[in-house]
Amino acid sequence: MKSNRRNFLKYSGMTGLGIAGASMMPSYASFKEIVEEQNKPAHFNMSGFAAPKLETVRIGFIGLGNRGPYAVERITHIEGTAVTALCDIRPEKVSAVVKALDGSIHHPATYSRGKEEWKKLCDRKDIDLVYIATPWALHTPIAVYAMKQGKHVCIEVPAAKTVEECWQLVETSEQTRKHCMILENCCYDFFELLTLNLTRQGLMGEIVHADGGYIHTLMDSNFSKDKYYDMWRLKENFRNGNLYPTHGLGPIAQTMNINRGDKMDYLVAVSGKDFQMSKMAKELASKDDYYKQFANKNYRGNMNTTTIKTAKGATIMLQHDVTSPNVYSRIFKVSGTKGSALKYPIEGRIAFGHEEWQTNEEYKKLEEKYQPPIVKKVGELAKQLGGHGGMDFLMDWRTIDCLRNGLPLDIDVYDAASWSAIAPLSEWSVANRSNSIDIPDFTRGSWKTNQPIDISLEKGGTTKVLS
Repeated sequence: MKSNRRNFLKYSGMTGLGIAGASMMPSYASFKEIVEEQNKPAHFNMSGFAAPKLETVRIGFIGLGNRGPYAVERITHIEGTAVTALCDIRPEKVSAVVKALDGSIHHPATYSRGKEEWKKLCDRKDIDLVYIATPWALHTPIAVYAMKQGKHVCIEVPAAKTVEECWQLVETSEQTRKHCMILENCCYDFFELLTLNLTRQGLMGEIVHADGGYIHTLMDSNFSKDKYYDMWRLKENFRNGNLYPTHGLGPIAQTMNINRGDKMDYLVAVSGKDFQMSKMAKELASKDDYYKQFANKNYRGNMNTTTIKTAKGATIMLQHDVTSPNVYSRIFKVSGTKGSALKYPIEGRIAFGHEEWQTNEEYKKLEEKYQPPIVKKVGELAKQLGGHGGMDFLMDWRTIDCLRNGLPLDIDVYDAASWSAIAPLSEWSVANRSNSIDIPDFTRGSWKTNQPIDISLEKGGTTKVLS
């Protein structure tokens, strides 16, 4: 049965090669039968797991293209860290980061002589944490290998491309008892943290619905020869679904206690047609032969809307559109039985009734009273050090502080798997005339007793921010 599940999930996840026709996929009934196998016992419950303390967290960074260098720079401002090794397939990217570290206390080993140099980094005995910021297709392979070599892993979003890969992450993390954290920085944005704390304090009541998304024009970046190595990000757009769900979903999932009191049950996804990408590829190909390889491809629709129902009856709406000329938005609308919150397109607002949002003065008083402890402690420093307004630094600081104090991480492998699985499952739904599809319970039932993440900072919070 395990082999059958693996074979099915391989196809249901589209294996990163683009979605197959509906007639080539297993039936929904088969999927439902296989999902029921989740009832078998887990190897170990990683929710709430605390690894032994690490006085110094020795880190190896893999992927130094767009996000990696900024992650390295942020880590150098956190007490108790050592940049031990750097890896990228392009030597010039490694050299640039080494040069940026010149004069610091960090003197990393470097790996840039082949496509599997990352394995050499993972094999090192003097690394505790592997920080992965590569193209998406490498996220799971590197993470699985690193955990098997005894390393904790932090993976850029999404953590996996297929449902099969999601299960690989879960089973490897459970078997090795190594942390597998998806680097969902939006969980550490200031308004999202405030909303989470208001919910924890009971001011929002029971959360009944939330909207999230990733609406962000990336046309120029996706078609640029220089932005993404070997045009990997453009090639991802041959898939048709919600390809990048976690920025919108992550903060919502934490507010709803997904995997820790509730779980996502099933989804339905709808995609419109591609109005722009194919047209742009053909226009570029008419001027530059390089783009002819992209001129006759099927691209995802401009807008994907995915609707999710949870086991306890709440609903989530996620949208994905990185083509249309929209102003950036993650939407972030949370509706509870006592209040609501909205971040885009306005500056974050809270309401405790149906008539008006709180005034600026009322909101400021509320923010001061319910500001989360992490923001009180390092929020201003995080804004100064940067990273999407400071949320990247808050994420890294909190992760390192948990590792140094032997505390559970805020985001675990079940979050990495369930949030990332929305992409391949939405592809299946789109390809099957928007039929509903079950979302696997990666916790194998432990969501019923898993405890919500601790945002109190009553434990930990001891790691200093360095100038």
